[in-house]
Order: sequence, then structure tokens, then C-alpha cells
Amino acid sequence: MPAHDTSWSTRFKLTLLAGGLTASLLALSGCATVDAQTTAYVGVEHPAPTLPSEVVILRTEPLRPHIRLGEILVDASVDPAPPISEVEEKLRVEGAKLGGDAVVVVYDHIQAVGAYVNGPLWARDVQTIEGRKLKGIVIKYR
Repeated sequence: MPAHDTSWSTRFKLTLLAGGLTASLLALSGCATVDAQTTAYVGVEHPAPTLPSEVVILRTEPLRPHIRLGEILVDASVDPAPPISEVEEKLRVEGAKLGGDAVVVVYDHIQAVGAYVNGPLWARDVQTIEGRKLKGIVIKYR
């Protein structure tokens, strides 16, 4: 029998395997994500970490005297979007690592984060990929 001939059962098993891999990839791509990058500022005090449950999320800079410790950049998926509580928890955890008492959200937008091209050369379609971008400033009260 030639090497390229395969039995019906072998082809069926390969088809099931390929289908399972495709389903797994689709399931993974459908998960909501929240990623963060934290940067401590140079030249400011570096207090001990605080408890995430004690870090407050603010939308405006407080009037109370404070110092800025660093910033947090959050990337979150849009489709599907994670619960807002998950995004806020990520801000609290990252802010606590820098020893902050609060995180002031200064930027929160949904924007294009990438694109992909689909179709043949003569009839291409460009689709944008959107993501949620947040920027928070970690502060410590004096």
C-alpha cells in the first residue's frame, strides 16, 4: 500500500484531533483578559507594600496632600470584556505593590490596539482589534 493511503479510521481520528485543537484555540481566544504593567517613579520614596483591600480607586486627584509613587498601565479585552470589578482589583493589587493608598485613574478608553487583514489580494478587508486601555497614578497620602 502506498505511503499516502490512510485508512478511514486514521483519517477520522486526524479530523477529530484537528477539530479539538480548533475548538481549544477558539475557547482560549474567547477569554476576557486583564494585564497590567506597573512602573515606579525614580526619585520618590518607596514605601512598604500595602494591602490591596485598602487601596482606593479614584477618578479625580484628591485635594489631600499626597505624593505620586508610580503608574499602572492596564490592557483589558473588549470582546468579551472582563467584569469591572476584575479591572479595579488589578489596579488595587498593582497599587498596593508600590505602597499606595489610592490609584487615580487618569485615562480610560476603548481604542484600536491592532488590525488583521482577511481575504485575497484583490479584495482584502481590514478589521481592527479593539482593547481597553487604562492609566492610573499610584499615590501615597502624606
